[in-house]
Amino acid sequence: MSDSPISLADVFAAERTIRPLLAPSPLLRHPGLCELLGCEVLVKHENALPTGAFKVRGGFNLVAHLSGDERRRGVVTASTGNHGQSIALAGREFGVRTIICAPRNTADVKLAAMRGYGAEVELCGDDFEAAKRRGEELSREAGLRFISSGDEPRLIAGVATHTLEIFRAAPPLDYLFVPLGGGSGAAGAALVAKALSPRTQVVAVQASGAPAGYQTWRERAPRTAPIHTAAAGLATGEPFLLPQRILWDKLDDFLLVDDVELFAAVRHYLERAKTSAEPAGAAALAAALRLRPRLAGRRIALILSGGNISTAELRRALDA
Repeated sequence: MSDSPISLADVFAAERTIRPLLAPSPLLRHPGLCELLGCEVLVKHENALPTGAFKVRGGFNLVAHLSGDERRRGVVTASTGNHGQSIALAGREFGVRTIICAPRNTADVKLAAMRGYGAEVELCGDDFEAAKRRGEELSREAGLRFISSGDEPRLIAGVATHTLEIFRAAPPLDYLFVPLGGGSGAAGAALVAKALSPRTQVVAVQASGAPAGYQTWRERAPRTAPIHTAAAGLATGEPFLLPQRILWDKLDDFLLVDDVELFAAVRHYLERAKTSAEPAGAAALAAALRLRPRLAGRRIALILSGGNISTAELRRALDA
């Protein structure tokens, strides 16, 4: 994309920044998933990273490049859990005060992790958008550096390293499926895939109960939508336009899946891949199941973006 502030060179630079802190996540073939989908399936296990999710890549890359003044003042961000964990862990690594604004219904396991990494957590509002507004307010009041969970070039370049690792390790792929909440992971995946393997079809996946990102991509203009999904990592009601501009240029397809499909995919990961996925993290598998007839005999990769599942979510998945 000619006017994009992010290039493949930025992704390689991000990889050099984060590699001393993060080893590549596993890329594994699971026969049970190959049988289920009728094709060759590789899973990128971002749930194996220290925070249990892909976001830590971007957190490390962004915080590593804060100015001295920004480090002294500290940072604030909004998160339903995984982004907040990434900034909290990066803040601990680099000695930066971190405040996370989280919705009141954020899973206890994610709140405990953010606090465990040393962040100050403020519960505010009923959803991500309310938490984001509070974070922006705190930034103005306390002079903190506000970190957007989507509109940050270094975040996108950092998370895009997961796709760099995929194409370095994998044979040619026909499809790459990636979940989309704010859009940083999907934008990074599309950016790298189209540079390294133009033939690979990149498919973003969002919850039908929070379709703002899908509607913005389809209309090529900002769209908001209500949030009615249990998948916290996909529960964004307003688009982030930096990743969207990359997606408008690079993304091949975009699917919406409902919560029933997401929780069924969580169960399939547990039963057939012996691994944990939170509902948002299972979105790529849910979409692949929807497209199963089209995938026969193909080679695909699924980005399992996070495994921070709560006990309540796990119970619901087992009943799916």
